[in-house]
Amino acid sequence: MHNKVYSGSPFPLGATWDGKGTNFALTAINATGVELCLFSDENAKKESETIKLTERTHQVWHIYIPGVKPGQLYGYRVDGPYDPMNGHRFNRNKLLIDPYAKAIAGTIRWHDSLFGYKLGHPDKDLSFSKQDSAPYLPKSVVIDTRFDWEGDSRPKTAYYKSVIYEAHVKGFTKLHPEIPKEIRGTYAALAHPVTLEYLKKLGITAIELMPVHHFVTDRHLDEKGLTNYWGYNSIGFFAPDVRYSSTGVLGEQVVEFKNMVKALHKEGIEVILDVVYNHTAEGNHMGPTLSFKGIDNASYYRLIGEGRYYMDYTGTGNTMNTMQPNVLRLIMDSLRYWILEMHVDGFRFDLAASLARELHAVDRLSAFFDIIYQDPVISQVKLIAEPWDVGEGGYQVGGFPPGWTEWNGKYRDCIRDYWRGSDSMLAEFAERFTGSSDLYQDNLRRPTASINFVTAHDGFTLNDLVSYNEKHNKANGEQNKDGESHNRSWNCGIEGPTDDPKVIALRDKQKRNFLTTLFLSQGVPMLLAGDEFGRSQKGNNNAYCQDNEISWIDWNHIDSDLLEFTRKLIHLVKKHPVFGRKRWFQGKPIKGVGIEDIAWFLPEGTEMTEENWDHDYAKSLGVFLNGHDMHSRGSGEVVSDDSFYVIFNAHYEPLDYKLPPKKYGSNWIKVLDTAENRADAKNGTFGAGESIRIDSRSVVLLQHPLESK
Repeated sequence: MHNKVYSGSPFPLGATWDGKGTNFALTAINATGVELCLFSDENAKKESETIKLTERTHQVWHIYIPGVKPGQLYGYRVDGPYDPMNGHRFNRNKLLIDPYAKAIAGTIRWHDSLFGYKLGHPDKDLSFSKQDSAPYLPKSVVIDTRFDWEGDSRPKTAYYKSVIYEAHVKGFTKLHPEIPKEIRGTYAALAHPVTLEYLKKLGITAIELMPVHHFVTDRHLDEKGLTNYWGYNSIGFFAPDVRYSSTGVLGEQVVEFKNMVKALHKEGIEVILDVVYNHTAEGNHMGPTLSFKGIDNASYYRLIGEGRYYMDYTGTGNTMNTMQPNVLRLIMDSLRYWILEMHVDGFRFDLAASLARELHAVDRLSAFFDIIYQDPVISQVKLIAEPWDVGEGGYQVGGFPPGWTEWNGKYRDCIRDYWRGSDSMLAEFAERFTGSSDLYQDNLRRPTASINFVTAHDGFTLNDLVSYNEKHNKANGEQNKDGESHNRSWNCGIEGPTDDPKVIALRDKQKRNFLTTLFLSQGVPMLLAGDEFGRSQKGNNNAYCQDNEISWIDWNHIDSDLLEFTRKLIHLVKKHPVFGRKRWFQGKPIKGVGIEDIAWFLPEGTEMTEENWDHDYAKSLGVFLNGHDMHSRGSGEVVSDDSFYVIFNAHYEPLDYKLPPKKYGSNWIKVLDTAENRADAKNGTFGAGESIRIDSRSVVLLQHPLESK
């Protein structure tokens, strides 16, 4: 028993150990009473001690308890009206996770007591449950924040030099034969020398981790033997998920995460977190009471009308209420914590449009953007938006303010359509290839505002994109009704795996086409982990619940030729700044050079006219990229590079392509041809005006050295 307790401080929120004791602070605006519950161990069914919080400063309840140390398990019980019709769902029978918990021990064990109402009752959520949920809810943990960062410094890689790699903590290493079994699928495995060597050799500059905030597997998935593998169901915005820890549950997961970041930073690799602040794991009015719903439902969530039901811009049952100051503070405190304490380098915001909603509309000048823009910490890291949600007007590609980059869904769709031979205008292909100026230039943003991707965790892998016309999601248990049905994919003639050598060869070439287009495009390329060597999910385009071989990367069966092609492609692009410009192309002659910074050509070798851009049947074009004086001055230097000529042929037959006049380049060296299975073959030199044979459905890259006249 703790005989001495003190009033403590309302800030910082959460549990803060100072070396002598711990301060606890909880925001609960509409609560009438708060109790702190201390537990002896993670398996305890009942608290060993309950302490009433009597001090309240404005909206924050707080207490200081001497002698409470790191490793102490705790939770809250919060009293107030149980009045769902008016938005209040207080129920002191429910143990609650601290929204500011820095670690959470264990995971939920589903039981009816986790719901604030009586399941099966005719009054549904208007009924009241007296069952104690403590035995089934994971406990919050007091942690020791001390850590030896050994002088860790952020890589601070500029966007125009960045190559992002989207990966899942568990799936990336779970089957890796060269990593010790006991750490596979954990933060420690990502910090293992084998992993670090692979990432560095591949050439990526940032790893974007799918959600690591502590999350919940929905009950309906758990009962089917499935899980919320992707993790887009957060309940702890400060706590690294315990499932990815190899060392322990009482704060060890925090140390392991920090060690991972430190190891990646030593190799010059940034860590970007996919974060889900738009909703929580508590679902709609029929969902469980785990944290926010029991602490202060009416202030944490967007409610409809009088308050029984939830606004759902996320498709998950609820939406966090970012119009409320306490919710905005929670999000900002979480972001700052991950930057300052965990040393991460940026964030990708899931369904970011929902965070921008004030009232109903998506408001690009909402409080959320204003606060981030003026924050001296958050505004200085990489901020990436998934620029849509499921609500009306929620597709906001190109609508985010300066300082933000965006997952460019229009890039993905256009590039997929181009290579599958769909009717699409060359004009849009040119826009996407050059950074999507139609989306970003008018509001003072740069080409690097576009995060270019062809595939991501949500949808087909690259291998499946060229192997399946239809989704194959039966393993998800939803009768193949889940997942996107319009994938813009093409199976090259046969659905799924095949032994047909012609189909295999075409699929391999299409993979190289997609990768080459992605990395040669202006903007920031994002590669889905495993696409570099042909990873398949057997046609499942929504593997969110598959914590098994469907989602895990199979390191024993990789396409080594494709891997080598991708490595050389990435390093080629990183070597040449012409593929990662800071500024927009002007299409005008460069002073002192006399030729445009970019020019577009027909197969006949003549420059394209306005009329040529609007043909939906046109599939072939050439692009001249001038490497001279790209106006990308850093510390006074003028950045210049070799010039390049890129030929795209998405036609189903080979084409003879005439190179442009001598003023664009007298000698061209072929450095890449996707019709070949290599990315460094200097297997041909061509003069100005000379014809070159371009294979069907392929890309050829020609280089004109800077020193050549």
